[in-house]
Amino acid sequence: MNIRAMAAALAATVTLPLGAAYATDLEVTHWWTSGGEAAAVGELAKAFNATGNKWVDGAIAGSGSTARPIMISRITGGDPMGATQFNHGRQAEELVQEGLMRDLTAVAEKGKWKDVIKPASLLDSCTIDGKIYCAPINIHSWQWLWLSNEAFKKAGVEVPKNWNDLVAAAPALKKAGIQPLALGGQPWQANGLFDVLTISLGGKDLYEKVYKDKDAKVAGGAEMAKIFAAAAQARDMAKGSNVQDWNQATNMVLTGKAGGQIMGDWAQGEFQIAGKKAGTDYTCLPGLGLNEYLTTGGDAFYFPLLKDEEKSKAQDILAAAIVDPKTQVAFNLKKGSLPIRSDVDLAAANDCMKKGLDILAKGNIIKSTDQLVSADTQKQKEDLMSEFFANASITPEAAQKRFADIIGSAD
Repeated sequence: MNIRAMAAALAATVTLPLGAAYATDLEVTHWWTSGGEAAAVGELAKAFNATGNKWVDGAIAGSGSTARPIMISRITGGDPMGATQFNHGRQAEELVQEGLMRDLTAVAEKGKWKDVIKPASLLDSCTIDGKIYCAPINIHSWQWLWLSNEAFKKAGVEVPKNWNDLVAAAPALKKAGIQPLALGGQPWQANGLFDVLTISLGGKDLYEKVYKDKDAKVAGGAEMAKIFAAAAQARDMAKGSNVQDWNQATNMVLTGKAGGQIMGDWAQGEFQIAGKKAGTDYTCLPGLGLNEYLTTGGDAFYFPLLKDEEKSKAQDILAAAIVDPKTQVAFNLKKGSLPIRSDVDLAAANDCMKKGLDILAKGNIIKSTDQLVSADTQKQKEDLMSEFFANASITPEAAQKRFADIIGSAD
């Protein structure tokens, strides 16, 4: 049964709240539950509540891979929320195609989104058949190496300037009882780490040939073999992390128990809420200190089609509030991400955010894998990388062969 048929079959069983008292209460689902993420969500709720409406928080613990199936099930099952988070890209593509999401084109035109949202690829990811279906909230980039200055001081080595320095410092860190690289057990973390190695060690051309052009020959070739060799090094350095969630791995760096972590710039929110200062307590290296390219992925909010007219009006108000300049500043300063507007004042940005803004200004940006391949292909990659990082008996050569097959059949 397709999505539309499922929704039609179940819609009759759903009773929406009646009465004006509930008209502007809007449930918003998302997977932002860590300390830094919760602080950022608070800014969104504050902005929406200031309009006279009420943000009803629908946080789902875990991660996007845990939350998305729940969100999709509710929408297809006739129990839609008022708004829901997805990553920039193709995750909500089928829901839009099946007519289950609101068209926000009128809101976007009124707010002149095409003029202020940069890069244009963010809004492009929201656009299907010429209509806009989501409100971008931030730019998140994966290509960051977070380092504990305390850990390297304890190990008696200099803070690395790039990935190669971290690899070289790994023996000294281990000798000092410090985990060289922190990595959580969620599949998306291993998958993201691998993609970061691809662009940061292999460069933009290799990354695009694999994920944009979906060239299976390149995916199985000599240049990608170097990436798999580096992934094997990362696997050895991460052995013994023994944590599951990404923010638990970040906490290992925060507390000096690990030398570094490859993680998106959302990790910065955890450092900030812990009172750590960029450049003093921790060091951030975009592009792993090698190739300073950042993917312009991140998050956007989609708005399921509702029968309640007042809630539909509230959806438009929330969409506009998300893109509002003041909301953009307040949210992204706490989230650690970059704003989707080019016309906001970020004078309060810390050292790491300024590095990201500088790279963005130079145009050293590239689409994320969420934007370049389907959710199904991403899931296949996640499964492979999760197995590879969990099982040292899987050789880089064997993993690369499976990877090339995935890219060869990617859509």
